[in-house]
Amino acid sequence: MKKPVFYYAGCSVCVSAEHDIVNLIGAENVDLVHLGNDKNRIAEAENAGVKSVPALVTSNGNVLHINFGASMEEIKK
Repeated sequence: MKKPVFYYAGCSVCVSAEHDIVNLIGAENVDLVHLGNDKNRIAEAENAGVKSVPALVTSNGNVLHINFGASMEEIKK
């Protein structure tokens, strides 16, 4: 089964959500992608349907937008 992917950036909302996701499902059970540091995965996130971060893309492809930290347009800058 494919791991869920958690996309985030360095803002406080994203970091808080990252900690919650890791505490809930465990770091070994999710692919953590910091889009501020790993910009080559921005297109992947957008193709998955991510509109803002933090967001969790589940193993079956559903996008769960968690609160609001930054839009994808802000991440691309």
